[in-house]
Amino acid sequence: MLCKRCKKNEATKIFIEMVNGEKVGYSLCEKCYAEMFGNLNTSVDSDMLAGLFGQSKRKRPRICPVCGMTYSDFERTGLLGCAACYDVFKEELMPYIKRIQGKVEHIGKVGQNAREQELTRTLSKLQEELERAVRDRRYSDAARINDKIDGVRRSLGEKEDGNG
Repeated sequence: MLCKRCKKNEATKIFIEMVNGEKVGYSLCEKCYAEMFGNLNTSVDSDMLAGLFGQSKRKRPRICPVCGMTYSDFERTGLLGCAACYDVFKEELMPYIKRIQGKVEHIGKVGQNAREQELTRTLSKLQEELERAVRDRRYSDAARINDKIDGVRRSLGEKEDGNG
């Protein structure tokens, strides 16, 4: 079938719209379709054009553009297909996440263990200083640094195993 617009190329896209309560279809080639509607995917085109022509768009299930999963797939399996699904189905997922976790903001370890992380960084720096002091044969400095390391380890709740 030839394109209704240019009448030269093979029609590969069909655009259907309602005009005065009747379905009107257009068979278009890729080039004419792209010129008329841009390079949008079909589900977006139909919704956008329905809105432009004042027609009520029918509710379509959202589909993740990355993995092709629908929200009904998630309801059936309880699993999401990829990381992009969290953005695509955000509205539907937020009530579940809030019910399960109590809140929807991610706090992470910094909010809960900031002191522990700071002590771990301090321990790492002190161990580097200790190595330099021993390498440079500054043994009194090394003993002082070793005492600090022991204090940090006690604060972290680690056992003093002598591996410092």
